[in-house]
Amino acid sequence: MTEPVVSRRERKKAATRQAIADAALRLFLERGYDRVSIKDIAETADVSTATVFKHFTGKEALVFDQEESTDARLTAAVRERPEGQSVLDALREHVLATWLPIAEHPQRVEFTDLVNSTPVLRAYAERMWTRHADTLSAAIADEYGVDHDNLACATLARFVLEIPGLAQRQKDRGAAVEEVFGILGNGWRPPGRQDGSGGA
Repeated sequence: MTEPVVSRRERKKAATRQAIADAALRLFLERGYDRVSIKDIAETADVSTATVFKHFTGKEALVFDQEESTDARLTAAVRERPEGQSVLDALREHVLATWLPIAEHPQRVEFTDLVNSTPVLRAYAERMWTRHADTLSAAIADEYGVDHDNLACATLARFVLEIPGLAQRQKDRGAAVEEVFGILGNGWRPPGRQDGSGGA
């Protein structure tokens, strides 16, 4: 498939947006979220406050600058998967390809601490998580021709979105992702049992 040609104007727009987001994160990590204003961010990025608002809806959106396209990527992972590939395998590949690089980012711990220590950011992150879960659940439901409130689809979507949080605490994050998807695909078994026999 041919990649769409990105115009010079769009490249410049994307570069400006990234520069603003980078400046915002740097200031938030240095001073704390509540001690940074939109004006501070604009001055650091060498743009006007109007330009900041042209690219972002507010301060919270500046912290989660990559989340705008998350819904689209989740939907594409399901709907644009190769012929013959299962939804579960497509989502496994998506999580490995998109989340692992983020997990290895040198600022990941600082970023997580910033969000966890700032109530408004925690609330914003929870709203985003719910929106992503709803989007993914609907995409899965569409693939199987069932209603968007289908419990099995909603359950899978929520578990998939929980995987980064579960794997983050493991030494081998990639192996952890694979293990959780294995559980989703094959069913849960008591630890240490290979045949699935015995009590729960």
